[in-house]
Amino acid sequence: MHPFSFTKAANTREALNAGRQGGRYIAGGTTLVDLMRETVERPETLVDISDLPLREVSVTERGGLRIGALVSMTETAAHPKVRSLFPVVSEALELSASAQLRNMATIGGNIMQRTRCTYFRDVSADCNKREPGSGCAALHGFNRMHAILGTSDACVATHPSDVAVALAALEATVHLLGPDGERRVPFADFLLRPGNTPNQEQNIRRGELITAVEIPALPRPLKSGYLKVRDRQSYEFALTSAAVALHVRGGVIREAKVAAGGVGTVPWKLPAVERHLIGERPSDALWTAAAEQAAGGARPLEHNRFKVALLKRTVERQLRVVGGTK
Repeated sequence: MHPFSFTKAANTREALNAGRQGGRYIAGGTTLVDLMRETVERPETLVDISDLPLREVSVTERGGLRIGALVSMTETAAHPKVRSLFPVVSEALELSASAQLRNMATIGGNIMQRTRCTYFRDVSADCNKREPGSGCAALHGFNRMHAILGTSDACVATHPSDVAVALAALEATVHLLGPDGERRVPFADFLLRPGNTPNQEQNIRRGELITAVEIPALPRPLKSGYLKVRDRQSYEFALTSAAVALHVRGGVIREAKVAAGGVGTVPWKLPAVERHLIGERPSDALWTAAAEQAAGGARPLEHNRFKVALLKRTVERQLRVVGGTK
């Protein structure tokens, strides 16, 4: 680990001043500290923001949810309003990491975490995300865990977050505070696809601080859930996952929110699946037909071609569960 300085922000103003000067924000530290140990990240200054007043979960005036950036994963998953209004969020969090990490990690940190690609974390391997222009070792290496959607010739790493898949499905918004004031970014625009600049991962400006994530109000009744397929049941990243929320009224699907994880360079919204569901009556045939749209545009690699069929099966199964025809 390389030498660095450390400061603790007593308030938001101090945090922003330090961030504007190049300091890296840290709260739970469950990702950044690991990357520093592996010399993948070498920040000169860490700014501890754990004392900032960003630990509240509240219902918005319209019936959505606002989750403070420093609320832990465990606290978020267990919160009564999260569990009752958007169980897909609680389920995604409870299927993430280990209990110890969930106790430490924050919502803001979770959506800022960097990829778990083994080549990114191996400083001896070529990685455009870590060192722009060096190449992508995963393209011709062992790429079973890598992305099939949203990839480019520069990067095929998947985004590791489970809760980000739920937030993408629910069309959440990220609240930011920076030297130039407040800013709100739709979740779909916050996490960036790699393109030719895979080192640019989030739509966040120098010194900006995530203050909250807001989930909009959705029509009721709303059923939602999260399914994660992985190699083992404990502490493993997704091969595929599906976050589904359905509003059914009068026996017809009026609203559908669907996203997939483990297969995209960012949490992958599935608008084609959603369109296939709207205005239809729940049925086994509908779930199968809708799920067939899930892998449109997929670019599988040598070792992850199985993800195309697995993604379709994962989406279909979760549609059946949430839709009540399992």
